[in-house]
Amino acid sequence: METQNKIAILDFGSQYTKLIARRIRELSIYSEILPYNTDPADLADPSIKGVILSGGPRSVFDKGAPALDQKFWEIDKPILGICYGLQLMCRDFNGEVVSADDREYGPANLQLDHHNSPLFKGFEAKTRVWMSHGDRLDKAPADFHILGTSENAPITAMAHNQRPLYGIQFHPEVSHSENGLTLIKNFVTDICGCAQDWLMKDYIEAAVEEIREQVGDDHVLLGLSGGVDSSVAAALIHKAIGDQLTCVFVDHGMMRKDERKQVVHTFKDQFGIHLIPVDASDLFLGRLAGVDDPEQKRKIIGRTFVEVFESESKKLNNVTYLAQGTLYPDVIESAVAVGPAQTIKSHHNVGGLPEKMHLKLLEPLRDLFKDEVRQVGRLLGLPEVMVERHPFPGPGLAVRILGEITREGVAVLQEADAIFIDMLHQWGLYNEVSQAFAVLLPVRTVGIMGDERTYEQVCAIRSVSTTDFMTADWSRLPYDFLGEVSSRIVNEVKGINRVVFDITSKPPGTIEWE
Repeated sequence: METQNKIAILDFGSQYTKLIARRIRELSIYSEILPYNTDPADLADPSIKGVILSGGPRSVFDKGAPALDQKFWEIDKPILGICYGLQLMCRDFNGEVVSADDREYGPANLQLDHHNSPLFKGFEAKTRVWMSHGDRLDKAPADFHILGTSENAPITAMAHNQRPLYGIQFHPEVSHSENGLTLIKNFVTDICGCAQDWLMKDYIEAAVEEIREQVGDDHVLLGLSGGVDSSVAAALIHKAIGDQLTCVFVDHGMMRKDERKQVVHTFKDQFGIHLIPVDASDLFLGRLAGVDDPEQKRKIIGRTFVEVFESESKKLNNVTYLAQGTLYPDVIESAVAVGPAQTIKSHHNVGGLPEKMHLKLLEPLRDLFKDEVRQVGRLLGLPEVMVERHPFPGPGLAVRILGEITREGVAVLQEADAIFIDMLHQWGLYNEVSQAFAVLLPVRTVGIMGDERTYEQVCAIRSVSTTDFMTADWSRLPYDFLGEVSSRIVNEVKGINRVVFDITSKPPGTIEWE
């Protein structure tokens, strides 16, 4: 995106790299993620006001570990190194980096030695930060001074004596670091001099122009699920090219209860969008028969989705683009980011795509996080009930049924999930949590219903709260509410006799179970 006021982030593969970008955008400043080996001459662009070096999964001692072109340090711009970025900065300026005996992962106390540093403006002498590293600094480079220490890292923050070069061992971008956003703001506004003038309406205007330029007179096919991402993508693309957009709703047999009926009514009947509903449940479920590996499920669903879209495109004239609601978290978790990120799981609309496609991809939301997508939806005039809808994975209930997928299992989970969501609405909790759903486990337990012994499946319910979906905490739902949900599911859903509540945060878990 063209802007004269931005921060460049060099990606060394951290799962949190795009979270850095998200935090900067919270400050109404545009940020752009670039490969770690970007030509230093490109970073001299006057629109780039500063550079941040991300963390990464590698050790600086690893053979072939990502490194910087030494000309990078000749750039006359403020630079902030985070974790791996700090270690590179220390090594390149002849400081001492050592491999720690134990990897430090979790909270730590940062003790500041220099309160007058502009990077830590507004900080108390001691603050809680989040660590995730295996190497550490034992000696700062000659031209640097130490800003802070922690229990297990003698150099937790440092700064150059004359130049605006800063390095920190902790991760200010994650919510676990107290005052993390304050530190980022200090760097991008006070040190880099960025104006806080980037707004979501600017993104919409730029995206509309980019879509028009990319598509031209061709037509676009979009897979519409009724979720926030695909709905906002449809509205944005329709704003750009109007009737050149055709939406296809694919019922793969693993949607939420009554999903097809609701989507068709909302988009086709109520909003007049050109929508083609396709019942492909037999095709999907047939290909998934006997498959229990989650990665295989996702890839099978991804390939089949594309095949269905391509088949539908042949019935239309001039369709050359397949539009998807791909978001930033989709890209980073599928390791398709510009840096060497480690794969967490594949997404059906990113990592699951076949190598050869007959349609080009159009992904107007791939630079946005979920809350930014909601902002775009509101600005485009989508109803609040649609904008606030909880995320639903493209593979649908396939990744919420652990083990083999059957029609019977889908039907059971649909009923349990519908009860959970209905109860959240009844208790006024739906908009208080970020994502909630039920999971069907491949486990049977003994129970008693009436005077009869039962031996049926276990249902897990999960609810998380988050601002960015890169990190998330489990929701503290009322005990009475959980009791009612459990009672309804066990009594109303044949095939389930036990309900458990997932209290795992992200990290270490992911939001979905598969």
